[in-house]
Amino acid sequence: MMRTHRPLPRTRVTGSHVETGARVLPEEVAVALSYNGSTQAVMMSTPADLIDFAYGFTLTEGIARPDEIESVEAVETDLGIDLQIWLKGEAGERLAQRRRTMAGPVGCGLCGIDSLSEAVRRAQPIEATDFALHASQVWSAIASLPQHQPLHDATRAAHAAAFWTPANGIQALREDVGRHNALDKLAGSLIRGGVERNQGALIITSRVSIDMVQKAAAIGSPVLIAVSAPTATAVEQANAAGITLIALARADHFEVFSRPDRIFPDEATNVA
Repeated sequence: MMRTHRPLPRTRVTGSHVETGARVLPEEVAVALSYNGSTQAVMMSTPADLIDFAYGFTLTEGIARPDEIESVEAVETDLGIDLQIWLKGEAGERLAQRRRTMAGPVGCGLCGIDSLSEAVRRAQPIEATDFALHASQVWSAIASLPQHQPLHDATRAAHAAAFWTPANGIQALREDVGRHNALDKLAGSLIRGGVERNQGALIITSRVSIDMVQKAAAIGSPVLIAVSAPTATAVEQANAAGITLIALARADHFEVFSRPDRIFPDEATNVA
């Protein structure tokens, strides 16, 4: 098992004061996602929850449904980790027709796509649901996030993606140096756990780009909460998919950019 973080020496300078010591930093390794023996993507990722990563990436990138995955094995090599994913017959044939490479750094969610239509593909509308939240529940979801981020606590250099429900709070959370990877790992965790994804909210610790909305739509959650801002195109995608997009979420306020009908103000909340 590869380590997820380790201390490295550093020198801290504060004014005229110089202090030597160490800081814990996250690991990032090359993770290849190989389907039926051929590499589809290489991502720099935190080496944890990689089976979840395989399932989530397969779903959110539209490669195959979870029930079309025959097996997954994480194989450590000298250069990184090879996630060997084997698809059932029809899914493997579909992938062969749309083969593309997505090799790139952690900050890029669309690296290597060779089709403009693939990059801006319209997210599938989510299934109809009666799920809704009061403003106080949104704040409760945000407030619960820091208690479940051990890698971020140790390094201050990891993103998180979580699934929250009013009844159970945070049901699952995954961390990674890459924001897309964290969401994919969460997706895989929810799939493998059989979680009812249309009765809860996704929470991410990053900005909201178009590909994050595409992944959220594939997961099927009606509400996406982010601590940072969205792009204009991401808002358009959220509207098209029927997702309530909440961003710039803080302890005392948040902004709703799409489908505000799912968010109810509390009695003491003033709406200007």
